Amino acid sequence: MIDIDSNGTLSTDSLEEVVMGLIINSGRARSLAYKALTYAKEGKFVEAMELMEDSKEALTEAHKVQTKMIETDMGEGKIKVSLILVHAQDHLMNTILARELITELIEVHKKIN
Repeated sequence: MIDIDSNGTLSTDSLEEVVMGLIINSGRARSLAYKALTYAKEGKFVEAMELMEDSKEALTEAHKVQTKMIETDMGEGKIKVSLILVHAQDHLMNTILARELITELIEVHKKIN
């Protein structure tokens, strides 16, 4: 839950929750995607696709947290930008890119097999 304090800004406790939600969910999504790639290299495409679906669900959870944060801020600076928040956003963006590339690599492995 994202809490806004009496000054209309995101509370410190809530910011920590947001940051952890981004890092944990995006990290889980990325790990699952790389495991899926490992399965694809072994020719285990059903397992790879199941892991990619699990990865998508974790990424969706991270994206929900990000969307809620954007909605809360509404461009008004209610969320204090910190190094850890930037780090969390970086995790999310890297996960999105990794999933896109891994999806393509799995398709390449399917064609090779």
